[in-house]
Amino acid sequence: MRKIVLLFVSFMLCLTAFGQIDKIVGDWKTVDDKTGDNFAIVHIYKATNGLYYGKIAKMLVGPADLVCDQCEGADHNKPLEGLIIVRDMKAVDGELREGRVLDPESGKFYYGKIYYKEGRLILRGSLDKRGWFGRNQTWIPAK
Repeated sequence: MRKIVLLFVSFMLCLTAFGQIDKIVGDWKTVDDKTGDNFAIVHIYKATNGLYYGKIAKMLVGPADLVCDQCEGADHNKPLEGLIIVRDMKAVDGELREGRVLDPESGKFYYGKIYYKEGRLILRGSLDKRGWFGRNQTWIPAK
């Protein structure tokens, strides 16, 4: 009997975790944590390799032809619209983790974690993998 109860509880926890991931996938308005203005719409999606990514679908500020002039490598001077800023995230316990997040203003990558909370998306960008040294950004659903 104990094994059946444990199996049932494990199954329910798995369903809950997958439900959270389904809420994360989609379109989100990013909110500038300095000004409070909506900055862009980011589309979060699951790629064929099983990892999750997020690209800027539409800029909400500035001219549409803005480029990532601070980015390095292949992203240097790429248009912000279409730029992949959330990369290689894995679904773990109802969150997206173990990937990287690009800050298009600075051109720097940070360790990333994304989770759904009370109808909003919380993106944690940090200097360390554990997330101790970083900051949160709250994104709202794009309707």
